[in-house]
Amino acid sequence: MTMPLRRTRGIRLALTGALLAGLTLLTTAGPALADDPSASASPAGDEAGPTEAGTTFRTATALKQGRSGTAQASAGDYLYWVFPADAGQRPTVEATVKLPESAARRGTSTWQVDVYDGLRRRQACMYGHQTRKAAADAATVELSCVLRPVRAWSEPWANDPLPGSYYIRLTVVDLPAADLGLPVDVEVKTSIKELGGGHDGGGALAEPLVPGVSVASAGETDDTSASGAPRTLATGEPEDGWASGWWTDRWLWTVGGGVLAALAAVFGYSLTRGRGRPGHVPPGV
Repeated sequence: MTMPLRRTRGIRLALTGALLAGLTLLTTAGPALADDPSASASPAGDEAGPTEAGTTFRTATALKQGRSGTAQASAGDYLYWVFPADAGQRPTVEATVKLPESAARRGTSTWQVDVYDGLRRRQACMYGHQTRKAAADAATVELSCVLRPVRAWSEPWANDPLPGSYYIRLTVVDLPAADLGLPVDVEVKTSIKELGGGHDGGGALAEPLVPGVSVASAGETDDTSASGAPRTLATGEPEDGWASGWWTDRWLWTVGGGVLAALAAVFGYSLTRGRGRPGHVPPGV
C-alpha cells in the first residue's frame, strides 16, 4: 500500500519544483531585460559622430542613439542636435563644454542644456545637472539630463514624452558681456535605457512625432518616393525601427502567470483530495 503514497509524494515534489522554477523565472527575467547593460544603450559602432551643430530647430544636427557629436562654437550661440527615442526607452543627454583659457575670461558663466520633444515641448529632467555654473578658472563644465520614460500613448492635455524626435539645445544663460564670442568646444552624447513593458500605458500613436513624417506618409504608398529614391527623414529613426505598437514583454508575464495559476490549481487539488482509501478498509465499504 506504499506505492500510491510514493506516487503522491512524487507528484507533490514535481509540482513544487515547477512552481518554484516559474516564480524564479518571472522574478528574474523582468529585471534582467530592463537592467542588462548590453540592452541599455544602442551599440555605438565605429561610425564617427557629426562635427557640427545646428543653430535652430529646423537645422538641428542628427544624432544616432548612443552616438556622440562635437562642435566648435562661440559663447552665446544656441546649439541644436536631434535624436530619436521610442516607447519604453529612457533617454539620457550629456554635454561637456570646454571653456577658453581662464586668462581670456572675465568672470563666471552659467550653461544649460534643454531637451524638447517632436512637438517642441520642453521636457523636464528626472534628474541630472541641467544647469551648471562654471567658475572663472574652470576648464570644463559638464551637464546632463535624464528624461522620463517615453510612453507609447498619452492624453492630449498631458506633457508626457512620446515616440519621435528629441531636440537638444545647449547654450550659456549667464555670461559677462566681455566674454561673448569666445571660442568653446562642445561634445554631446545620447544614451538609451530599455525599460520594457512595465512602462507601457496602452494605445499607440498613429505616427511617431518626427517632423515631416505625416507629409511623407500622405504622399507615398510604399517605401519609395515618386522619384524612386528611398524615403528618408532628416531626424532618422532607431536602428531597430519604431515599435510596432502591439508586442510587449507583458505578454511573457501574462503567459507565465497563466502557467503558474494552472500549476497552483493542480497542486492545491493534490493536497485536498486526500491519500485515497485507507489500507485497513476493505474494498466495497
